[in-house]
Amino acid sequence: MKKEKESDPTCSFCGRKKKETQILISGIEGHICENCVQQAQQIIDEELFQKQKKFQFNLPNSVKPLDIKKFLDGYVIGQDEAKKYIAVAVYNHYKRLNQSKTDEVEIEKSNILMVGQTGTGKTLLAKTIAKFLNVPFAIVDATVFTEAGYVGEDVESILSRLLQACNYDITAAQHGIIYIDEIDKIARKGDNPSITRDVSGEGVQQAMLKLLEGSEVLVPPQGGRKHPEQKLVKVDTSNILFICGGAFEGIDKVIASRMNQSKVGFKKGKDKKDIDKDNFLQYITPLDMRTFGLIPELIGRLPVLVHLDPLDRAALRSILLEPKNALLKQYKKIFKADGITLSFDDDAIDYLVEKAYEYKLGARGLRSICEAIMTDAMFELPSQADMKEFNITRDFVEEKLEDTKVSKLRAA
Repeated sequence: MKKEKESDPTCSFCGRKKKETQILISGIEGHICENCVQQAQQIIDEELFQKQKKFQFNLPNSVKPLDIKKFLDGYVIGQDEAKKYIAVAVYNHYKRLNQSKTDEVEIEKSNILMVGQTGTGKTLLAKTIAKFLNVPFAIVDATVFTEAGYVGEDVESILSRLLQACNYDITAAQHGIIYIDEIDKIARKGDNPSITRDVSGEGVQQAMLKLLEGSEVLVPPQGGRKHPEQKLVKVDTSNILFICGGAFEGIDKVIASRMNQSKVGFKKGKDKKDIDKDNFLQYITPLDMRTFGLIPELIGRLPVLVHLDPLDRAALRSILLEPKNALLKQYKKIFKADGITLSFDDDAIDYLVEKAYEYKLGARGLRSICEAIMTDAMFELPSQADMKEFNITRDFVEEKLEDTKVSKLRAA
């Protein structure tokens, strides 16, 4: 009888025999199957979750919107209006998370849509605000998403990134902030609804509606595509703040066309002369977004529309010198690691700024020019043991730019 029991062990919890299970783990006094292990883990998770102290979503040191903007000023040059909108949105997001349920008034979220040329600081604003927050924050790229059933990622994987950012704490994730970059890349091709499948454009916009509005969404924890046998996690997006950003290349022409349709222009009388033709984005409206290719339902779920100004020469110079992570400070730190003191003449900096402004590539253009100028020095100088100081002059900058492909760039 004893040999029969040893040859046919059973689960000590549910009584199933070994042939009825996939895995039967043996212990000192008995066995346990894979189903009972899963159930035990669920019980443990529920018990520990109930004992955990409720997560308090509070701003650090009870700061105000003005303090948030000052923090952004340390990393991002200019863009005061965009900083103001983001500071207010983040501040109100915390107030909404901590709002009392004593009355019928409920604070709703105001998702943000940022529009600005490449290199003006959209993504940098998002990354900088992430350093400041006490809620989970994730940055995702809209270009990887396709309509469900097609090659690419489902829009639900947006929430997977947020879950990963907070170690799969669903409660924390449901109070987080998501920045969706390159939102303009999912615009449909024209103002008219598509008669064919637009799997990476209009279809993605429609799939994003339920996320932005607020609903319970089944999310694959590890991201990627959903399939029937995959374990999904339910996430409520009602308290998740969405900030979207995009360059919307060509929308300035849409704005200009709209403003010139009327005989009196954008403003009446002599005010027509006050229109800034170098910065049409400041006159942007939701109607322009619809003409560009965003569907009305998506625009309605992004009620706060804010533009970023193109960078002028003064802003480009400040980007080189002033932020805590300024470009020239980075190069000085790189050379300092090799015991070399790096310095720049004012004339050289002025020439750098002038070329970056000419190429119309924003802050990224500054980086491209600096890399073209500094690559040879970074390659050669660390091998010269007697090199202790290196000064960048205007002549050096001009010579290096003439020898590189960067000099062939032209303003768009």
